[in-house]
Amino acid sequence: MTTTIEVIVPANEEGTRATVLRWYKGIGDSVAKDEPLVELETDKVTVEVPAPASGTLAEILKHPNDEVQPNEVLARLNPATASLTATAPATGDSASASATAAAPIGAVADGPLSPAVRRLLKEHALTPAQIDGSGRDGRITAQDITRHVSGDAHGSRVPHTSMRRRIAEHMARSVALAPHVTTLFEADMTQVLAHRDRHSAEFERQGARLTLTAYFVAACARALRAHPEVNASFEEDALALHADCNIGVGTALGSGGLIVPVIHCAQQLDLLGVALKLGQLVAAARAGKLAPEDVRGGTFTISNHGVGGSLLAAPIIINQPQVAILGIGKLERRVCVVEKEGLESIGVRSMCYLTLTIDHRALDAFQANAFLSRIVATLEQWI
Repeated sequence: MTTTIEVIVPANEEGTRATVLRWYKGIGDSVAKDEPLVELETDKVTVEVPAPASGTLAEILKHPNDEVQPNEVLARLNPATASLTATAPATGDSASASATAAAPIGAVADGPLSPAVRRLLKEHALTPAQIDGSGRDGRITAQDITRHVSGDAHGSRVPHTSMRRRIAEHMARSVALAPHVTTLFEADMTQVLAHRDRHSAEFERQGARLTLTAYFVAACARALRAHPEVNASFEEDALALHADCNIGVGTALGSGGLIVPVIHCAQQLDLLGVALKLGQLVAAARAGKLAPEDVRGGTFTISNHGVGGSLLAAPIIINQPQVAILGIGKLERRVCVVEKEGLESIGVRSMCYLTLTIDHRALDAFQANAFLSRIVATLEQWI
């Protein structure tokens, strides 16, 4: 009797639940070892599960939209030696289902389409030619497809994606678990902007785009080293202080949700290193190519909501089990009182609001204000 081979949900450090997105193969199809077999989606990344051996797909136990846990059995394979006789070819409805399951991801779309767009096109049996793209250079966005499907009908419903459900659960749990308190400071970004003007071309030559977010990450790394209680996780019997500053940066995926790639050991990077890593992670996030390790192990998070025009957002929900999150508002020119050498004058400066939302179980206003003061001083004195 032939022993089947199990296809297992990969284990991960955080025990994150996943949802089956699609099967690349149908029952009866031949598979090669390490060939992508099924795609799973968590609240953070999509993961392809490869075939553990060559053979024939004999049984599918978990189907699209099913939730799965690490180490659960997804399917079973008949090994290659038995693949010719183990399973009869599918017929009728099962053959049609197999053909649908086996369709490659890219079959529904040509051109530079994001994974979320390809998925929605397939789910709604649409082709790119049917959609008017509103993105850069006419690119189709997930929002374009949602509008097309919903039309102008009143009361239409857009089903939640797996990512949106996970985000909702994570946010609701954080608010229920931790008392959120927000402190507000204002930062003069004039020195940072002058530094960026002097060095952006040099950074470009080295492959890095010098964004303002890179300065905020670097400033946070310095402040976290000076105030380790902010670089921590709250536990029932202790505050766990982390040795490394692993700074997550909230990255919007349009209507596809939000993801937080992590710059690990940010305290060891100079500004160029931060800019390079940040650019790589953001590009991977928007292309749907983040690896699981890119979103693991964060100890502090930045939400740069100002890139969308927001001046202030409070409270920003803490990314549990972290104890604080920094919010960055829109940079704008404002009339301010400028003090220089003991003299005051009126001037126009580039200002933005910074908020720090804390878990009040772990931190108090004194610590929050000291941390934000350190960040503001670092930005305003940048050389």
